[in-house]
This record gives sequence, C-alpha cells and structure tokens, in this order.
Amino acid sequence: MDNLDIDAVAEVELSEPVLIEGLPGVGHVGKLAADHLIEEFADDATLVRRLYSREFPPQVTVEDGVTSLTCAEVHAISPPAGRDILVLTGDHQAQTNAGHYELTEAFLDVAEVFGATELYALGGVPTGELIDEYAVLGAVTHEDRIEPLEDAGVEFREDEPAGGIVGVSGLLLGLGERRGLEATCLMGETSGYLVDPRSARAVLEVLEEMLGFDLDYETLDERAEEMEEVIGKIQQMEAQQQAMDVPSDEDLRYIG
Repeated sequence: MDNLDIDAVAEVELSEPVLIEGLPGVGHVGKLAADHLIEEFADDATLVRRLYSREFPPQVTVEDGVTSLTCAEVHAISPPAGRDILVLTGDHQAQTNAGHYELTEAFLDVAEVFGATELYALGGVPTGELIDEYAVLGAVTHEDRIEPLEDAGVEFREDEPAGGIVGVSGLLLGLGERRGLEATCLMGETSGYLVDPRSARAVLEVLEEMLGFDLDYETLDERAEEMEEVIGKIQQMEAQQQAMDVPSDEDLRYIG
C-alpha cells in the first residue's frame, strides 16, 4: 500500500454539495454528528470514497468477526430537502503533523472532484465541567459568514477557542481558504470527559438551519440518556467517596 490510497467506490452527480467533516475529537462531537447524518439519510446516502493512509493507527476494525483496514470514508447524500452534502467521517485522525496536512489535502481533493465549494468542520470545545445548556461556537474563513451563523444561534467569542483549532478541522479551514472554499467550523461546548450526544445535537441543529434539511433525533437522544445515566452514577460514587472522607464529630474530638 502507498502512503495514501484513495478508493473510488462509486460516482454520483451532486448539485453544489457542501462537505461536512466529523472525525473523532473532543467529546466525539463531530463524529457523532456525522454518523447521525449518515444514519438518518441512509436511504439517500452513497459511499463514494475510502481513504487509506499509513498515518492512521496500525489496526483493523472488526464487525461480526470480519476485519477491515482502518480508513476514512466519504458519503454523498441528497436529502429529501436541503443542500446535497458530502459527509466525511472515520474512526481516527492522523498521528503526525505531516499526516494531518497530507490527509486534509486529500479530503479537499475529494470535495473538489464532487464540486464542493463550501465546507463545515464539526467538533467540540471543552469546558472542563458538566453543562446543561449547550452553546455552539463558530469560526469562519470569511467575515460575511458570521451574521447568518449568528442568526442560527452560533456564538463568536473573542479569543475562543483558546489555542486555536487543531487537527483536520483547523486545517480544513486554513487549507480550504487557500483553495477558495468558504469554510466554517462549528464547535459544540462539551465537558470533554465523555462522549457527548447532546453537544452533537446542538451542532446538527445549526446545520439544519443553515443547509435546509430536517433530522430526527430519537437515536441520538437515546444515546444522550444513556450517557446521562453514566454521569449520574459517577456523580453518586463521587458523593459517596466524599462522604466517607469527611471526619465525623467523634473523630474531630481527637484531632490536635
């Protein structure tokens, strides 16, 4: 295998498609969102490209006992309503800086083959604490994109996210702009501790408004409820541990 192989799985005709990237990252927000798009539009989705790279971890995935080499995938989707989209997802990002650049250029090559001139990179921004209200932060390559995104509920905060946007999501904006693409990064707030379906939904709701399609969130909400049960158990265990560590009045009499 070469350092990078792109398998052309299928060819489809799309009308002014938008590339949507959702690879693993903080809270798996982007990947959850991308996977949900593919699940919800399964009847309208076609796998068009697989991208293999030596920059991915040296492993295979196993499903029902059958293995497949780690890769990234691009699905073409023509929803019943709204813009045509290309959804990029996978289980891993590159392991080196050079690999991030090489793979991002390849992703943009695929987008251009299908005529995409606009893209959305999806991800999470960590808050370091559990949250109830999920804001979506934005970053854009063109200032005229800010107002319509703000109308859709996206927040643009000075100097956030701190440290910029790393990985494929950041490079899609930087390298995409150099190719003349209009690029946006949507980042759902998340604790950063656990997989966060609520944050993924907040990001998808922005995409619904911007691109004009409609989604059902039943399966994503079910995953969110499962995660909230896990969080509740963790909080309960922490409370019990703290109670055990607090000395009783009897113990305090013998201190000092």
